[in-house]
Amino acid sequence: MQTKLADFIRDTADGAEADAILRKCVHCGFCTATCPTFQLLGDELDSPRGRIYLIKQMLEGEAVSARTQLHLDRCLTCRSCETTCPSGVEYGRLVDIGRKWAENLAPPRSAPQQVKRWLLANTISQPAVFGAAYRVARALRPLMPSTLAAKLAPSRPRGVWPSPRHARKWLVLGGCAQPALTPDVNAAAARVLDRIGISLIEVRRDGCCGALRSHLNDHEGGREDASRLLQQWQPALERGEVEGVVITASGCGSFVREYRHLFRDDAPMLAQAGKVVAQTLDIAELIARETHALDECLVKRALGGRGAIAFHSPCTLQHGLQIRGVVEGLLQRAGYELTPVADAHLCCGSAGSYSLLQPEIATSLRDNKLAALAAGKPVGIASANVGCIAHLGSAADVPVRHWIEWLDEALST
Repeated sequence: MQTKLADFIRDTADGAEADAILRKCVHCGFCTATCPTFQLLGDELDSPRGRIYLIKQMLEGEAVSARTQLHLDRCLTCRSCETTCPSGVEYGRLVDIGRKWAENLAPPRSAPQQVKRWLLANTISQPAVFGAAYRVARALRPLMPSTLAAKLAPSRPRGVWPSPRHARKWLVLGGCAQPALTPDVNAAAARVLDRIGISLIEVRRDGCCGALRSHLNDHEGGREDASRLLQQWQPALERGEVEGVVITASGCGSFVREYRHLFRDDAPMLAQAGKVVAQTLDIAELIARETHALDECLVKRALGGRGAIAFHSPCTLQHGLQIRGVVEGLLQRAGYELTPVADAHLCCGSAGSYSLLQPEIATSLRDNKLAALAAGKPVGIASANVGCIAHLGSAADVPVRHWIEWLDEALST
């Protein structure tokens, strides 16, 4: 694609990156076949190709309207199009640039929209604040509309977290929403790892990875969250007290994997980020390295008759982290039968704060995903990200849990 960027962006870092990405696009349209919003709405401007044209026009100096912003807002940033694209277009990075400049160039958002986005960015990203707000909301659940009350369904309480007793130790990201929404996930990971000879250590109140504020166009706030997290993790890594950092939420893991890009213009932070990212793994990657120890635990268990479960692979796991088939293999190793899921590459509609900002689209995508997951009549649904678990769990007829919780259950019975 030929480009002629406007003066306001031509000689900037954003301009150089956007220009390189735009020039890779060959208009083939393969991305439209795997774009959830295009499949749902049928509007070319709600496809990656259409949004690329909108971003190109904006960066070449054409007027930016609220309509441009609407179509960029509707993008889930699921990155399914990146997996499909034969030309290697880094659409996720391009749409981030597009949203950033649209926020500056488009007419101001309405006051209610601005307040809502500010509250999401500055409440959910603070674990203590969000935890308190969530407890209050749970107490008021009987008074709320059914659609909102469903999002506050009871979660599994945090179980036992084994005390550190092994020479091998890993840090784990606590995160922002996960401690309130799915409090047993990290504890379940700690129990599984404890059985295979690894102690998991939690950094109290480590907070958000930066994804939430960044995706709501508060890029400086996102970098602040990421910088704080790096500073909390680095001392233990440098002293050799832990082997690395493990992350149980694939959304956070996908964003942390991008820290080198996030700090590309800050040399000291870039060096720090590079060291930490090199020592960071998704929980599936870590356990997959330890399958011999896992098998030794599993051989002592009766693995039959667990019933079939359906696995929903979050977009951040399969398209962001590019981890495919690993979780499924671990669950099957533990004796679970996995049901087939049609259109497994499509987003469930959670997408961080998306389900709160675009509820109609998110609900349609959720219902389509649940229909696909339920087709094989599973006794439960497994996933790998807190947002997907909460979103699907708000309407599912069977339990929706993190896959590490299902694995922990297999090792406990």
